[in-house]
This record gives sequence, structure tokens and C-alpha cells, in this order.
Amino acid sequence: MRRHLALILGVVLVMSPLEGVTQEKQIVDVKELAGTWRGWVTREQGHEPVTMIVSADGSYRAATVDTASTAGKFYLQDGKLRYRSSRTIGTASLSVARGNSVLTMVPEEFVYGTGRAEYELVE
Repeated sequence: MRRHLALILGVVLVMSPLEGVTQEKQIVDVKELAGTWRGWVTREQGHEPVTMIVSADGSYRAATVDTASTAGKFYLQDGKLRYRSSRTIGTASLSVARGNSVLTMVPEEFVYGTGRAEYELVE
């Protein structure tokens, strides 16, 4: 039941029209990401809920409901937000959609069964 609800919510989020509503925010310091984020990560078996806690130095820990976890660090490279984790490396972007901060992480390669993740800041 939980997986079906997660799948339905994931489809709704993907199909919801955000064009014209989302505004990308330029990051000048990784401490801007500090806080607790909740969202969805794409895995081999579909979308899965995930919680991520980011520290002021850009380091983070993320865990799914089935206890899959990863640790990593955000950093700036040539003005672009990037991350390196125990599972992947890739790019990240911060945007504001409907008044909420949205963090999107896109790995360079789909490895260890982990793909794109999208989070909203909760605290």
C-alpha cells in the first residue's frame, strides 16, 4: 500500500504543471542548504520517500524508509552546485516553487540503483 501511494504521489508530482512557477536560485555558499529536506529518490524499484539532513558545511546524510542511506557533501565548482556521496556524484540545483525551496539532485550515472532525487525544505 505504501509503495502504491508513493508511486501515485510521484506521478502527480512529475505531471503537475510547474512551468512559470519555478524559479532557480543561485547558491553562493553551501550553508544556504542547511536544514532538513524531505522528498523522493528514484530507485530501481520506483520512487521512494527520503529524508536528508544537510549541515552548514554542506555535508549531508540521507535515508529512505527502507533504511537505505548515503552520506555526502555539497560543494561549489565553477559557480555550479555539485555533490559527491557514498553512492554517486552529480549536479544539484535549488529553486523556489510555490513558495517552497526545492532541491534537485541529478547523478552523472545511474549507479547503485540510485537516480534523480527531489526534496523540499521542511526545517
